[in-house]
Amino acid sequence: MAALYPAYPRQTLTALQTLVHKETHRYLRIWVQTLVPPAITMTLYFVIFGSLIGSRVGPMDGFDFMEFIAPGIIMMSVITNSYSNVVSSFFGAKFQRHVEELLVSPTPNYVILAGYVSGGVGRGLFTGLIVTIIASFFADLQIHSIPVTISVVFLTAVLFSIGGFINAVFAKKFDDIAIVPTFVLTPLTYLGGVFYSISLLPDFWQGLSLANPILYMVNAFRYGILGSSDIPIYTAYLLIGVFIALGTAISLWLLRRGVGLRS
Repeated sequence: MAALYPAYPRQTLTALQTLVHKETHRYLRIWVQTLVPPAITMTLYFVIFGSLIGSRVGPMDGFDFMEFIAPGIIMMSVITNSYSNVVSSFFGAKFQRHVEELLVSPTPNYVILAGYVSGGVGRGLFTGLIVTIIASFFADLQIHSIPVTISVVFLTAVLFSIGGFINAVFAKKFDDIAIVPTFVLTPLTYLGGVFYSISLLPDFWQGLSLANPILYMVNAFRYGILGSSDIPIYTAYLLIGVFIALGTAISLWLLRRGVGLRS
């Protein structure tokens, strides 16, 4: 495996730059497929849930409903695009079998992981920026804390990029890369406080909602923009940090063992 070969700083940096360039060029080259559809989808969310339904719902936690859901919709676009970019890219490399050339090269496993994750983070943040611009036409967003806003969205993009990498490692066919987004990410995102505050729920359902990790990310990001959150902000940072560390350790172990990569 790649980790068995000696790595030199200049070679390592060159390998990382090459992977980052490849992954960035990949989603920018087909921007009509990677960046435009999420923008259209999120615009529909603002129109349907914000303009049409929001006018009937009224204020949420002291904010206009459109302002309240905007951070959640932005975060939802970051999560889905970070995840989908890495899972499709790395599985494509497996399917076309050119990942084997990368694994037998003197490229450290952590560089391989960082290269693919960087592509997911880039696409997630790029899409998030586009959705934020769209949101500004529907709601008057005043950022409460720039450090919290930037750090939470960046760490969340890193976390779900790693999750996409793990999914791609285990996937054996193209259908496998759609299972987690369809049956796990989508339900957790919709139940993660994007369109409502958990304070509206009965005690039992509030407690159950606290088991949803996406709830913490959405609320932390909402705090960064609006200054309002249903959960302690430091709890969100701790949870995200733990998941990133765990996901990184699992990814590197999978690469080292060659799980899902050896014929």
